Amino acid sequence: MTATRVDAEVIRRLPKAVLHDHLDGGLRPATVVELAAAVGHTLPTTDPDELAAWYFEAANSGDLVRYIATFEHTLAVMQNREGLLRVAEEYVLDLAADGVVYAEVRYAPELNTKGGLSLSEVVETVQEGLAAGMAKAAAAGTPVRVGTLLCGMRMFDRVREAAELAVAYRDAGVVGFDIAGAEDGFPAVNHLDAFELLRRENVPFTIHAGEAFGLPSIHQAIQACGAQRLGHGVRITEDIVDGKLGRLAGWVRDRRIALEMCPTSNLQTGCATSIAEHPITALKDLGFRVTLNTDNRLVSGTTMTREMSLLVEEAGWTVEDLRTVTVNALKSAFIPFDERNALIEDVVLPGYESEL
Repeated sequence: MTATRVDAEVIRRLPKAVLHDHLDGGLRPATVVELAAAVGHTLPTTDPDELAAWYFEAANSGDLVRYIATFEHTLAVMQNREGLLRVAEEYVLDLAADGVVYAEVRYAPELNTKGGLSLSEVVETVQEGLAAGMAKAAAAGTPVRVGTLLCGMRMFDRVREAAELAVAYRDAGVVGFDIAGAEDGFPAVNHLDAFELLRRENVPFTIHAGEAFGLPSIHQAIQACGAQRLGHGVRITEDIVDGKLGRLAGWVRDRRIALEMCPTSNLQTGCATSIAEHPITALKDLGFRVTLNTDNRLVSGTTMTREMSLLVEEAGWTVEDLRTVTVNALKSAFIPFDERNALIEDVVLPGYESEL
């Protein structure tokens, strides 16, 4: 099947896997409006469609710091049990409706404690909401497996606490760890104690790197901290000249370190100039383990179907390419090998075969 014959409905039906998606960046606009009214938080607008447009416009600034600032309003409605339960459940149902069969959702528990919840209560509440969503999705015939990545915020001082939470809840739905927040000026190596704990306890982790800061952040994430995946990693291209890989780029490719790439988000934050020229295509063709992700569905006004469609329409991707990045994601997922393999063999490959 060629790219020109892949329509949006076919893409929507394809099984998908997403590794890089933030819980607080993917709320339904109507939910934000309703929950904000309940807690007395003032929004830029109370019309759901206008709010969605406001998010998309604000995020298209080309500035990562301003992009992150849009989370003020979503976080404001995620500070109590009711808000967290609803947001988590709807998160799962929205992914299921988009054809996602496996997802890893990430969030920073420390950002959800302003309403009095403890870090543990935040984690347990989110897991309860995710479980409710998975049960409803399965009952509707659209099952989706969702694992959780707990984030530490690299510019604050609670990264070690977040890592300890990941260890404590690794048998209760948490599958790994991440650090997020502004990269420039807040290197991952400032939190080596957290990564050393995770390695000792056999908890896998990814690190946001190579988005707002260049090759040094990627090198630190992998070589100093021991990340198994890279959040974004788009600037690895700075170590590739005329198709020739430098030592760092070669290390990333040859050791199958997954790149959690988010094309629309990267356009918004100035990491890429267009979908057609986004590095994901060149990196895929060079044999890197690239994965396709949404990052923040509300903030970027996107879905996995939209991300796939954009690559088909503007970068010439085929169904085979979409299958490749989906399998890549599951190969690098933070769940046990047998579970990853079952999803690939029993769900993803048959799903794509039916469309080829």
